[in-house]
Amino acid sequence: MLRRRMLIMLGVVLLIVLLLAGYKAFSIYRQIQVFSKPKPPVSVAVALAIEQPWQQRLPSVGTLKALQGVNLSLETAGTVKDVQFISGQKVKTGQPLVQLDSAVESALLETAQADLGLAQLDYGRGSQLVGSQAISKGEFDRLYAQLQKNKATVNQLKASLAKKHLVAPFSGTIGIRQVDVGDYLASGTMIATLQDISSLYVDFYIPEHAVPKVAIGQRVQVEVSAYPGQQFPGSISAINPKVENSTRNVLVRATLANPDSKLLPGMFTSLEVILPNPTAQIVVPESAITYTLYGNSVYAVAEKNNENGEVEKDADNKPRLIAERRFVETGERRGGLVLVSKGLKAGEQVVSAGQLKLDNGTPIAISPDKNLPAGH
Repeated sequence: MLRRRMLIMLGVVLLIVLLLAGYKAFSIYRQIQVFSKPKPPVSVAVALAIEQPWQQRLPSVGTLKALQGVNLSLETAGTVKDVQFISGQKVKTGQPLVQLDSAVESALLETAQADLGLAQLDYGRGSQLVGSQAISKGEFDRLYAQLQKNKATVNQLKASLAKKHLVAPFSGTIGIRQVDVGDYLASGTMIATLQDISSLYVDFYIPEHAVPKVAIGQRVQVEVSAYPGQQFPGSISAINPKVENSTRNVLVRATLANPDSKLLPGMFTSLEVILPNPTAQIVVPESAITYTLYGNSVYAVAEKNNENGEVEKDADNKPRLIAERRFVETGERRGGLVLVSKGLKAGEQVVSAGQLKLDNGTPIAISPDKNLPAGH
């Protein structure tokens, strides 16, 4: 009886073990089926790697300078009697700007002019008397010297009087005045700034190895942060005939027109020197490049091959596509495009959107990219 019960219990345990083993085997089978099932393709947008003429450019940064610009001041000290300009107005060459008190110099000039008149009369009489030997030749020479001395005194006082007023040395826009009527100005005190901004200079540096690439008259494109996206054309007007010892760079100056007075001296600029002879280069959209510390890469569209090396087809008899990761060498970026110097051929398709879901060999399905311009 006891033996029979033990056999029944053993059979029940064996049955439970068999059931559990069967369930586990079935679970493993289902998992194998799931993992062996082909993954659905990832939907991505693609663009063509195209070959097009690429205008090489030499980038740099610089600073704008006025065609002519000075800080106005007077050589002599004095009290401001009259300010003859308005801050920010345009002035012309020779226009009066500031007048200092010159009463003392004017009185001294009148005295000197009176002495000059008397000296001229004495010299005139002496020239008549010396001919008749009424006066000595030495006395006549003294009268001549006195006349010359009085002329020099008058000229000196006229020059001193001229320094009591300031005129515009050239046409331009005058800045905010720093003086008022009644101020006492020491010699050299700044009155205002005067800038001719009808045209501007932009000074920038290029590395010494780039000197053969630039020449007088070469075009440049200038941009400033005040007007993002807007370019101001100019041309190289001077190249410094010396390499800076500390930086091994060469100073270059370009000239650009400023008819609307948008640009101001002192603005920081980013610019590009347009190099001659554009060459055909392969370019792709910026969005197609994946930038990493160990190199830049793209996902190229490739056809999947089977074990026999034949192209696999889908249900519609079209080649199955996969993403093929390639490391590339990139160059200049411009207008949403990147120059690719190595790693791609013209006409190849690259993934331009959806790279985060990809790995090398991932099946893909192509969908249109509405962000790309026509032709890509």
